[in-house]
Amino acid sequence: MPVEEFVAGWISGVLGLMLGHPIDTVKVRLQTQNTYRGVVDCVIKTYRRESVWGFFKGMSFPIGSVAVVNSVLFGTYSNALHLLSSASHQDRKAQPPHYGLVFVAGSIAGFVQAYCLAPFDLIKVRLQNQTEPRTRPGVAPPQYRGPLHCARTILREEGPRGLFRGSWALVLRDTPTLGLYFLTYEALSRWLTSDSKNPGSATMLVAGGFAGIMSWTTATPMDVVKSRMQMDGLKQRQYRGLLDCMVSSARREGPRVFFRGLTLNSARAFPVNAVTFFSYEHLLLLLG
Repeated sequence: MPVEEFVAGWISGVLGLMLGHPIDTVKVRLQTQNTYRGVVDCVIKTYRRESVWGFFKGMSFPIGSVAVVNSVLFGTYSNALHLLSSASHQDRKAQPPHYGLVFVAGSIAGFVQAYCLAPFDLIKVRLQNQTEPRTRPGVAPPQYRGPLHCARTILREEGPRGLFRGSWALVLRDTPTLGLYFLTYEALSRWLTSDSKNPGSATMLVAGGFAGIMSWTTATPMDVVKSRMQMDGLKQRQYRGLLDCMVSSARREGPRVFFRGLTLNSARAFPVNAVTFFSYEHLLLLLG
C-alpha cells in the first residue's frame, strides 16, 4: 500500500486546519448555542470575552489528531480507487477513472474517516464550546483544562461510549458527502484541463474550493445534528438518539435550524479545501 498519499494528506490537513479553525469555532458555537444573534454577534462576543485566542480553542489537538485523520481520508481514497480501477495516482492522470468509481472510493474513505474522527471531533467541539476565558480573577475556570483532561472527564462521566457520541451522525454526514467531494474535484479538474496537460495550480485551487463548497452544502444539516449530539450529555441527556435530536430541533427552532452555519461552512470551505488539494497534489509530486 503506497504511503505517500497518507503523508501528503496529513501535511495538507494541517495547512487546511490552521486556515479554517477560527471560522469553524464560530460555526460550532452558532450550531450548539442560542446566545448569539448571528455571525457578527458571535465574533464580537468571542473576541470581547476571550480575545483572539478564543477563535483558536481546541486547535492544538486537531493538528496532531484530526490532521492525521485527513491522511486516512486521502490515503484510503487513493488506495480504494487503486483497487477499484487498478490504476496508481500517476496512471490516473493519463487514464482518468470512471466517475462512479471516484464517488464509491470517496464514500469508502468518508466512512473510514468518520470512525477514526469521531473521538477527536467530539473533544474539539467540547473545547470550542467553552466560552470561559483561560484565566480571569473571580471567574470560574473552564470545565476542561485541555484535550487530555477533556478525554479523561468524558470517560469518567459518560463512559467509553461517550467518546463516540454523535458518531452515527458523523458517518451519515461524511459517507455520501465525501464521495461527492472527490467527485466534484475530479470532474472540475478534468473540465478545466485540456486532454494533453496535467491540472495546473489555478485548476487545483478552483476545483478544490468548489469541491469543499459542494460537500459542505450537502453536509451542513447532518453537521448540525452531529454537533448537538456531541454536546448532549455534557450536563444531562437532552436527546434519546439521532432521530429524536432531528425532530426536537425542528419542532423548537423550525427547519431552518438544519442550515445554521451554512454560510460559515461555505466561506470556510473554499479557501481551506483549495489549499488542501493544492498542497496535497504538489506534495505527491515531491514525494513521488
